[in-house]
Formats: sequence, structure tokens, C-alpha cells
Amino acid sequence: MVAITQQPQKMTVEEYLEWEPQQDIRYEYVNGKVFAMTGGTIPHNDIALNFYTALRPHLRSRGCRVNVSDVKVQLSLRDQYYYPDIVVSCDPIDLNARKFIQFPKLIAEVLSPATSPKDRGEKFTDYLKIPTLQEYILIDSEKISVERYSRGEGRMWLYYPYTAGDIITLSSIEFEFPIELLYEDVAFVTEE
Repeated sequence: MVAITQQPQKMTVEEYLEWEPQQDIRYEYVNGKVFAMTGGTIPHNDIALNFYTALRPHLRSRGCRVNVSDVKVQLSLRDQYYYPDIVVSCDPIDLNARKFIQFPKLIAEVLSPATSPKDRGEKFTDYLKIPTLQEYILIDSEKISVERYSRGEGRMWLYYPYTAGDIITLSSIEFEFPIELLYEDVAFVTEE
């Protein structure tokens, strides 16, 4: 989630990379501006951890890494740094990274009503420009629904929606799993 807090108005990439580790909370960086990140809901956290738990054993045997929310991704132009909910990289440079991931293969965002517009808009547009990105996953935190965008030929991205009962296929990392695995032990709000 993005929150408005008192923060510096403008800073360079170098200033951001030096300043941000000294802060008590995480900040995303976009074109010279910083945006404070706040905590999400328990369902948001549970979904991200369920996804991480499913991916980790599969990726370790393939020489890849998966990280959850506290690891930032540097976009190719070096003027943007985001904290996705899940990021997967198989690039040798990223396997030993200490500050940020540069060559993600897969990025996932868990949607909430507050973050959905940014995850579907600005972040979506920015992530799709990453040359190494093969899949972008949007996971709804309020109902069983997942959207997968997979890189096709040229600039084309293919769209795959999933709902209850579906098997999700992540072609970039050769992994399949039932959608319900993401929502294990997640409590949804029920309308009365």
C-alpha cells in the first residue's frame, strides 16, 4: 500500500539509495519522488506468503530466487524502484544481490482496493518495460481471482484470467498449481 507521509520532495537516485535504508519504513522511488509504503491486510500478507511458500522449493532446485515484499526491484532506467509483493529472478547477478533485484523474470502484486489502481496502471506500465520480465501476476485479496500477463512475440502480452477451481500455469518458471493454494487459510469479508 502507498501512504502519504512527510518525506523529502525530490531526490536523486544516489540520494534515495543512501537515505532509504536509514528509514523506519520502506519507500518506492519514481522519477525523483519517494512514496512511503505502509503495511497491508492480513489476507494480503497470507496470500503473498502462500505464493512464496509454493514457489521457493521449486525455484531453489532451478537456481532461482524468490523474494517477498521487502526487496526492491530496480527498473532498467534506474529512475524507478518498486517493492513488488513477490519477485522471482534467475539471473546470476541477482542471485548474489544485496540491495535490489535488477533482472526479474516474474513479478506478482497482491491487489487491495487501495493499491489496485496503481498496480494495474503505473506499475503495470513500468513493469512491462523490463526486458527480462516474462510474467506479471495480479492476485485479488478480496475474492478468488488471479490475472496473469505473459510476454508474447515482440511487444505483445498475453492475458490469462483464473478463478476458483483453475490450475495456474507459470510458463516462465515451468510451474503449475491450483489457485486455491494462494488462498489457503485466507478469510474473506462476507456481506450480511
